[in-house]
Amino acid sequence: MLRRLYDWTMSLSRSPHALWALAIVSFVESSVFPIPPDVLMIPMIIARPRRAFLIAAVATVASVLGALLGYYIGAALFETVGQPVLDFYGKGAEFDAFAVKYNDWGAWAVLIAGVTPFPFKVITIASGVTGLSLPIFILASIVARALRFFIVAALLWRFGAPIQEFIERRLGLVFTVFVVLLVGGFALLKVV
Repeated sequence: MLRRLYDWTMSLSRSPHALWALAIVSFVESSVFPIPPDVLMIPMIIARPRRAFLIAAVATVASVLGALLGYYIGAALFETVGQPVLDFYGKGAEFDAFAVKYNDWGAWAVLIAGVTPFPFKVITIASGVTGLSLPIFILASIVARALRFFIVAALLWRFGAPIQEFIERRLGLVFTVFVVLLVGGFALLKVV
């Protein structure tokens, strides 16, 4: 089922309405949809490199608006919508323990999930459930999603199709290592 959904999402990149499709996918991916916007962004940017930063901007704005939907799901619809989404991603059972400590590190969690392969929707819903400060949530979402989408756009704009495989297979790992080093550095500074 996921493969068919992935293929269908990929086919949207060839549509005359691809930018709208990207906005919709970016929006719903931040709250419930399992396929990341990169699936659309990459072929769209390769086909039209001049529009790389417009494409990244559309993905960023739609993703942040979708993150607000995820926040709302967590805050107002957790029992009926949020819990089943968390269960689908295998995060439901450990959620209670996670929620207790969440707000201490909530902004970092939003930043980390926003740039790494971790499902962003889990964090948007968690932010609503735990009542993370909405301004902090919005700011962290903007920074994280813009960083992720504009780096992908810049790499494709500069290097074109030859960098596609690196982005699809390794960029998530690079982002994850970067975040681990960044958080580790801050943790080390806190200790000293």
